[in-house]
Amino acid sequence: MDTSTVVPFTVHSASSPTCEGASASLAAANAVPRSAAERELATLRARVRELSTELVQAQEAACRHVARELHDGVGAELTATRFALAGIETWLPADAPPQCAAALAVANRSLDAVCDASRQAVAELHAPSLEVGIVGALAQWTGDFAARTQLRTSFVCAADVRLTRLPADAALAVFRVAQEALNNIAKHARAESADVRIETSRRHLTLLVSDDGIGLSRNARSRRGHFGLSGMQARCAAFDGTLRVSARRAARSSNGEGGKESRGTLLRARFAWDAMLALAPLAERQALQS
Repeated sequence: MDTSTVVPFTVHSASSPTCEGASASLAAANAVPRSAAERELATLRARVRELSTELVQAQEAACRHVARELHDGVGAELTATRFALAGIETWLPADAPPQCAAALAVANRSLDAVCDASRQAVAELHAPSLEVGIVGALAQWTGDFAARTQLRTSFVCAADVRLTRLPADAALAVFRVAQEALNNIAKHARAESADVRIETSRRHLTLLVSDDGIGLSRNARSRRGHFGLSGMQARCAAFDGTLRVSARRAARSSNGEGGKESRGTLLRARFAWDAMLALAPLAERQALQS
C-alpha cells in the first residue's frame, strides 16, 4: 500500500488576488518616478515657452525701436539732404561744368535708393496689420514680396476656420517666420521662385517655405545668424513648436528614375494649436476646439 502523502498546491492565475496585488504594487512603484519625470518634463517645456516668449517680445521691442529711429532720425536726415541737393541744383550757375550736374544726378539717384530701402525696412520692422487675419496678411505680403524681388511667389493655405481666429501674438509668430524665410531666400538663395504653404492637422499648424535656389551649404547650420534661425526657432518654441531646415529633394518618377537632390531649401515651422489658442478667451477657445 502506497503511504506517500500528496501535498495539495494551488496555481494562481493572472487574475488571482495574489497576482493582482503584486501587479498593482509593481505598477504603483513604476508610476511614481514616471509621474515625477512627466511633471519635470512639463515644467521644463513651460520654461522653454516662457523664455522663448521673452526673447520674441524683446525682438519685437527692438524692431519697434529701430523702426522709430529709421523713421524719425534717419528719415529726417534724408529729407534734409534732399532739400540741400535741390538748393545746390538751383544755385548752380549756368556756366557750371557739366560734371557738376552729373554728380548731382548721381547723388539724387543714390538718395532715392536709400529712401526706398529705409521705407522698406521700416515697413518690415513694424508689426503687420493682422485685422484681416494671418491668411490675408501673408497673402498681401507675399504679393508685395514678389513685386519687389521679381521672384515667382505662390501662397497656398489650408481651409481651416482656426486660422481666421488666431490670437494676434500667435498670428504674428507665424507671419514673422514666413517673412524671415522669404527675406533669406531673396538675400542668399539665388532663387527664381519661392513657395509658401500653410498646412493644418488636429494638433499642429505647419508653415512650409521652399525655394529653387542654391540650397544649404555644408556649414549653413553653424552660421545661425546668417539665416536668422535663432529668431525663427524662438518663435516656434514659444508655441510648443519646432523648426527644421533641409534640402529639397526631387520626387521619383513613375518609372523609378530620379530621386536626386534638387536645388533649393525647405523650411518647415510647426506650431501647436493648443499653445496658440491658449491665448484666446476661454469661450472662443472652446468653440474653435469643438
